[in-house]
Amino acid sequence: MNTIAQAVVLAANTLGEGVQWCPRTQALYWTDIHAATLWRYTPHDGATRTWAMPERLASFALCETDGWLLLGLASRLAFFHLESGALQPITEVEPDLPTRLNDAVCDRQGRFVFGTLHEPAGDAPKQAIGGFYRLNTDLSLERLPLPSVAISNSLAFSPDGGTLYFCDSPTRRIQCCDYAADGRVGAPRTFVDLSGIDGDPDGSTVDAEGGLWNAQWGMSRVVRYRADGSEDIIVTLPARQPTRPALGGAALDTLYITSARDGLPADEVRHQPLNGALFCASVPEGVRGLAEARFGGSPSPGQTDV
Repeated sequence: MNTIAQAVVLAANTLGEGVQWCPRTQALYWTDIHAATLWRYTPHDGATRTWAMPERLASFALCETDGWLLLGLASRLAFFHLESGALQPITEVEPDLPTRLNDAVCDRQGRFVFGTLHEPAGDAPKQAIGGFYRLNTDLSLERLPLPSVAISNSLAFSPDGGTLYFCDSPTRRIQCCDYAADGRVGAPRTFVDLSGIDGDPDGSTVDAEGGLWNAQWGMSRVVRYRADGSEDIIVTLPARQPTRPALGGAALDTLYITSARDGLPADEVRHQPLNGALFCASVPEGVRGLAEARFGGSPSPGQTDV
């Protein structure tokens, strides 16, 4: 089955990413990484709001504590209060490596699982020197026993939380592993081999049936894979570089997709201005999303930088 997404916010994002739906506020949040900007869109009135970040915002999580986000900034983790702008630093990540944070998701126990991305000097190719990490609800940080990565992506959990999906985008393989409630991680195995496509797997989300929706950078599409890895639905969009999907709306039956214009020729950006927009598409009847797990750790009163 194929369907076409339509632009809903002409955001002109350089690198739109990290899109998530908040059922409590009926709002969609995402980041423009290179612009160091957090975005919010409320479908009921079409309104948008943005927040400037102190450095590039790679990813984030909604928190159990209302009004707060857990930020995956380029170099560190921090809590952020939406109304006051208060920032509460937690910890740096890989301070001795030329990397930044990248993709992230919370597990079903409310812990923040994220990966990093290599930023080499000049035009040198990215190397697999980054890793995957978990910020626990007590704010302790641990590196997960998963392969090193050049560009972490596709982080998502099965509905029961027992399977973690992830990838190193340049390898063009989405992998998965068993993931126990106590945090133990099993051996990686290939979920989908995408070596035959002319693009890279980017961000993913999982629906209530266990289908994994993957944005495919350079391919102008999001593909849904059944839990057995077979291809099911293709959603195309008029932007070459989709980055991450999310299922949202009151019934969790609308697919939202962020996109990027980063690296595109100036002529392409000028003639195809929807690159960098936020898109949406209806999903087939009966397909519904899952509310993303929220981070279970709490900010500490009185320890903030504004």
